[in-house]
Amino acid sequence: MAQNTVATPAKKFSIKNKGWLIMLPPALFLVIFMLYPMLSMLKLSFTAKDMSGFTFDAYMKFFTTNVYFKVIILTLKVSFFVTLFTLLLGYPVAYVMTKCSRRVSSLIMIGVMIPFWTSLLVRTYSWMILLQSDGLINNILMKLHIISEPIQLLNNTVGVYIGMTHILLPYMILSLYPVMKGINVNVVDAARTLGATKTKAFIKVYFPLSVQGISAGCILVFVMGIGYFITPSLLGGSDDAMISQLIQVQVSKLLDWQFASALSVILLVISLAILYASRKIMKVDKLW
Repeated sequence: MAQNTVATPAKKFSIKNKGWLIMLPPALFLVIFMLYPMLSMLKLSFTAKDMSGFTFDAYMKFFTTNVYFKVIILTLKVSFFVTLFTLLLGYPVAYVMTKCSRRVSSLIMIGVMIPFWTSLLVRTYSWMILLQSDGLINNILMKLHIISEPIQLLNNTVGVYIGMTHILLPYMILSLYPVMKGINVNVVDAARTLGATKTKAFIKVYFPLSVQGISAGCILVFVMGIGYFITPSLLGGSDDAMISQLIQVQVSKLLDWQFASALSVILLVISLAILYASRKIMKVDKLW
């Protein structure tokens, strides 16, 4: 008596079954070019200068020297004010872009993006020319009789604020605009019909709906600001050194790779702490 056999169909190739193959190249890239260097930097920060073994000397040097704390405080201070300035300048621009016609909005976006596409070094050198004592800004202020003699706008914190604000402003606008564009204007109109003034409707209704964009833009600008190097180096003075400049000095001039690695780890920890706090407090992960 012959047995009934049922032929099982061959298992077809499915992208779902082989999905890990798609993720393999980017995963290898991240491991080789990001994770491995970071682990090597972490290991080097705990290595003695004579490469004899494990030590906390680099971290003890940082936590027992006041000047390095001052550099950290200055870095956070500069990043905070740059974030504030970009928000104050970027919010009205993004708001106008949502209210004007598509053509005007596109022209404003082009104006925002053109400097964004220009080399960072070129933009910084341009500000050096504008901010110097006999530069365009001082000449205009003197011709308008606003000042009687040139004011110091270069090689100090003022120059750093101006340069970094200009460079990071597009990031703030590009974070605000999509959120503000998605706000339903009918909600604001409903508040107006219920008796709210235009200003009150904006403060009570529109502004809270744009908080997610504000949070995302502020976090992005702040985290990028604490790691900036070129702009503070060229526009700032010797007393306005940020942590990225301190790392560069340790590597190129003092050849203290262990301490430079420790500073880099500390900067990374600060950035991760800010991102973690923002995720818990501001719920920015919903926007991402």
